[in-house]
Amino acid sequence: MARNREPVKNLVLYRLLKWSLIVPILRFYFRSNIYGVENVPQQGPLVIVSNHASDLDPPILSVSVRRPVAYMAKEELFDVPILKQIINLYGAYPVKRGSADRSAIRSAMNSLAEGWAAGIFLQGTRTPDGRITEPKLGAALIAAKAKVPLLPVCIWGTHAVKRQGLMANYVPITVRIGEIIPPPESTKKEELELISQKCADIINKMHDLGR
Repeated sequence: MARNREPVKNLVLYRLLKWSLIVPILRFYFRSNIYGVENVPQQGPLVIVSNHASDLDPPILSVSVRRPVAYMAKEELFDVPILKQIINLYGAYPVKRGSADRSAIRSAMNSLAEGWAAGIFLQGTRTPDGRITEPKLGAALIAAKAKVPLLPVCIWGTHAVKRQGLMANYVPITVRIGEIIPPPESTKKEELELISQKCADIINKMHDLGR
């Protein structure tokens, strides 16, 4: 039977790191704006789909939706002390190179069964301007198999963030959260393409709103 919430330990540690570090950085340094928080279910499994332009996107997205989000991460990161504990806290799951598709789908399904929100970047990689041009079908496939809804989210501004040593330049960041999309009715390619493109169109439309 699927859980309704992420494990209690992860919730507690997530909130501790969120309020002590990430929220102050977003609020006072990046001057972030967040719209549509009321659209996020705070219980139950959920597939969150987003655009992707920066390494900052995973923690920004997780903080913005106000619940931990499980992401795919290459397995080498789980050998790094401290980093391993942090990404475990945020629900990251290891994926082996060369078998990413099968491994990612299986791990995402396991996370959803444990009550997590699974975060998937719709294009599968970063794009220079943060817009989605070639949506992949993985998120829709996982939502169809797990029979869970999708939530489109747009992160605007991180494409302009440039690291300067341990610091980053000041760039205003805006997050817009769309409305829930029911899971695909089947795993047929045509249905998955339709839902994936719908998510991409919604995210790009929110991205066009800018700051």
